[in-house]
Amino acid sequence: MFEHTHTTTDTDLDDEGTVLATSTTATSTSSATSATPMSATETIVAAAETTTPVTAPVVTPPVVMPPASATTSMPSTPAVSATPSISTTPSVSAPSVSAPVVHSPAGMTATVHNALPPIGAVAGTGAASNDEITDFRRHFSAIVDNVSQAVVGKETPICQCVTALVAGGHVLLEDNPGTGKTQLARALANSVSVSFKRIQFTPDLLPSDVVGVTFYDQKTGEFSFREGPIFASIVLADEINRASPKTQSAMLEVMEEQKVTVDGHTHPVPQPFIVIATQNPIEQLGTYKLPEAQMDRFLIKTTIGYPSTEYSLDILRQVNITDRAGELKAVASGDDILAMRTIANKVRVADAILEYIMRIVESTRHDESIAVGSSMRGALALTRCARVWAAADGRGYVIPDDVKALAVPVLAHRILLTSDAVFAANTPEDVLTRILGEIPAPQLDVH
Repeated sequence: MFEHTHTTTDTDLDDEGTVLATSTTATSTSSATSATPMSATETIVAAAETTTPVTAPVVTPPVVMPPASATTSMPSTPAVSATPSISTTPSVSAPSVSAPVVHSPAGMTATVHNALPPIGAVAGTGAASNDEITDFRRHFSAIVDNVSQAVVGKETPICQCVTALVAGGHVLLEDNPGTGKTQLARALANSVSVSFKRIQFTPDLLPSDVVGVTFYDQKTGEFSFREGPIFASIVLADEINRASPKTQSAMLEVMEEQKVTVDGHTHPVPQPFIVIATQNPIEQLGTYKLPEAQMDRFLIKTTIGYPSTEYSLDILRQVNITDRAGELKAVASGDDILAMRTIANKVRVADAILEYIMRIVESTRHDESIAVGSSMRGALALTRCARVWAAADGRGYVIPDDVKALAVPVLAHRILLTSDAVFAANTPEDVLTRILGEIPAPQLDVH
């Protein structure tokens, strides 16, 4: 037994009357040289009074001793080992330690792990039913057929534009003058009963001319925001490469995040939202090349091309029709497009298809003819478009042919060729076509 005597003076007290540990004096008489060990209750109370979870390792195995079998199986991490030691000791009450020290970090860790999706999971809620796929195909075909009345003989680029509209992306039409780029955009806008605005890009166009401007209203004595033409569901950016880089940068946020920030205030754009941009590849005098960051924001880049002789003759026979797109009537609404987008998110994508897409994307990063390959944004875009393409074909699942049909228009504008490949007159479309031929397509069991 120890004989312990303690004397406290006035200087040992703080303003609140608490005894200061550093000012106490004690005299002990004992034949032993070791100090009195702290009890388990005192150790746990001290741990509970700490303000940060970092001091949790105070509860060490020598203090709260579990059975011998439990000691050998305890993990080496102090924060984890404190949990079984305290919870299995009968003499320690759970509320004093578990809430402030041990259980909170463990609960946070469990929440983080539960938020991660399991391997092989496919985004979307459930699978699309046959009725949903039928409605999707009916609306998709109605829009394509309606637009085909204005742009005849070009079903493939029309389907690609409708695919981008349903998927929530943007389209870049790059072709020679007079091929119907503007007609295609206007025909698509007239086929869907949503708002439509056209922006003619010129070198003197300012960013405020696109997104809008904040002005002072003298009648009300307040500042108000006047929306620009970008606040429409379908926006035609005609000759987008003729605007200065400063004006082109005004399109970056709205194309990626579907919102516009002006004077510190964020304004969302209406949904559905799509930018259909056009540019002339041959007339480069006085133009500004689109940066790679903006090119990557286009979901699809496609061309229209000249019509065949048969369709050209039909156009000449109807020479009195000066505005084909203006005579079209809407066959779908904005709500129909959003409903189609929901159905497309339910289309199944097997793991074999996802691996096939990643093999294509990764091949663009390692090909000797490509200097800069596709990013993950390209892989996501290809997956989204493949689901829309499958639903438009009346299927609730994606097959390799869907990926092959969309790989070039989705990925070609996202890669940069080496100088040797450009000198050899290769194009990104040629390189991607070769890559698709080298990668074997997976075999799926659709049943």
